Amino acid sequence: MTNEHPHHNIDRALRAALGRLTGGISPHATSAAMADWALHLMRAPGRQLELAERAAGNTAKVWSYAMQQDAPPPFKAPAYDHRFTHPDWAKAPFNLWSQAFLATLDWWEAATTDLPGVDQHNAARVHFMARQALDTISPSNFPTTNPEIMERLKATNGQALADGTALMFHDILEIAAQEPPPAPEGFEVGKDIACTPGKVVYRNDLFELIQYAPQTETVHPEPVLIVPAWIMKYYILDLSPRNSLINWLVGQGHTVFAISWCNPGAEHAEASLEDYRKRGVMEALDAVTAIIPDQKVHTVGYCLGGTILSIAAATMAREGDERLASVTLLAAQTDFTEAGEILLFVDESQVAFLTDMMWDKGYLEQGQMAGAFRAIRAEDLVWTRAVRRYLMGLEEMPSDMGVWNADATRMPARMHSEYLRALFLENRLTAGRFSVEGRVIAMKDIKVPMFLVGTESDHIAPWHSVYKTKLFTDGDLHFVLTKGGHNGGIVSEPGHGHRHYRIGHRPAGARYMDPDHWFESHPRKEGSWWPEWGNWLAAHSGAQVKAPKTGGARYPALCAAPGEYVLQK
Repeated sequence: MTNEHPHHNIDRALRAALGRLTGGISPHATSAAMADWALHLMRAPGRQLELAERAAGNTAKVWSYAMQQDAPPPFKAPAYDHRFTHPDWAKAPFNLWSQAFLATLDWWEAATTDLPGVDQHNAARVHFMARQALDTISPSNFPTTNPEIMERLKATNGQALADGTALMFHDILEIAAQEPPPAPEGFEVGKDIACTPGKVVYRNDLFELIQYAPQTETVHPEPVLIVPAWIMKYYILDLSPRNSLINWLVGQGHTVFAISWCNPGAEHAEASLEDYRKRGVMEALDAVTAIIPDQKVHTVGYCLGGTILSIAAATMAREGDERLASVTLLAAQTDFTEAGEILLFVDESQVAFLTDMMWDKGYLEQGQMAGAFRAIRAEDLVWTRAVRRYLMGLEEMPSDMGVWNADATRMPARMHSEYLRALFLENRLTAGRFSVEGRVIAMKDIKVPMFLVGTESDHIAPWHSVYKTKLFTDGDLHFVLTKGGHNGGIVSEPGHGHRHYRIGHRPAGARYMDPDHWFESHPRKEGSWWPEWGNWLAAHSGAQVKAPKTGGARYPALCAAPGEYVLQK
């Protein structure tokens, strides 16, 4: 705010200090949600009786299960929760402990839904907080109530616990040092991962532009520009050569460019969402069209990179800029009304709280967003990992995606506040209220062919939300729904086992089909969705020509890929 009284900085500093103690969670937001839910439940005696009956019923189900041999368990964990998958959880007394825990989760699910008068956002937050609290006392977390831990301790004569304690102290010291751990052997960025050959051909303070070396004698004339999210390092799309989407795309005969965002510091505090569009996407597009002139560009956006690409494409359509050949959106949202549990971290109080935290340093710390994503699936991403590492002494096998996942980024204060408020909180883009350079843009102005990919178990960009782009556009569009989560579903190379997908085509001007009807109407296909996309890109490209040179006279190579920004810590 431009006209704030200087004394307001005292309040901001206090809230920033409080934020460091609470992990960035607004105490007011959580207490207000709890009060809203509790007060409405207190004045609903009928609902209280219903919940009492449910508690009695759940208890009876557990006891009935205990009395019967070979009876199917009455409660099941969600598909993403793997805490109770060990075969010994089916044996007494472990089966009773797990069933009692799942019965309690079931009760809280009922207690926080369908309560008239309660703000649904508050109800969902109470359910989330209850689940987080219950997860701390899950029987899977303790050696005496987890058969898998007991089996491991018996097999190692207790050495597993000593090994786990050593790993815990190692992690504590690593956190205290505030230094990122070195990459495991065989997973060095630029050598083993993010190693598709190429050159950095353009750089400003926000991004580097990488042009990848051709792998075929001829290529399609239209280049491909990849816009990753700035909340992650770009090389999620360029992991090991075997599962690198970029490497595969180059091998299909495309000239590929990719944006590698900087890891911002305090000097980027005032970088705005508009800067990421104008000095990011648009400057990259200008460089690509200068290096390969007289050709339209296939554009690809991943996660929030897809959101900023959609904003850029809609603005270009409004201005009559016809340089785009197509738009592909990978696990990217344009409407945020169904953005999943990440919305639990976004309301007026929470955004103001985060804004004060970022004001203190000029950016959001690396672990803040990563911590929020882990909390959403704490069952697997927090507790299961902690149990295996600290109580069973099992070190995780290093992997390319694990190395990438640990390579977190910061976010500029102004930009992060703007996209939380404009997109997540106020949903301006599809509500017809998102303004670029003083004028509102509209998704329906985008007329180039579009290819959308959603993933079945995405907890960051739920596929129903990704699908909604079809509701706000009317051009030619293909939609793919693939097995996997936000990252694993996208990094789904040909030959990857146990993969499937669905694909549908909506011609320009066709009527809208709701997502559940679409799901039932499109059969499952086995394998990777990458070849479908490759065929689609080829169908929207011209006949192949001789591969172009890297950069050219105006954009000489600055350094080898993956560049310098991706190595910033």
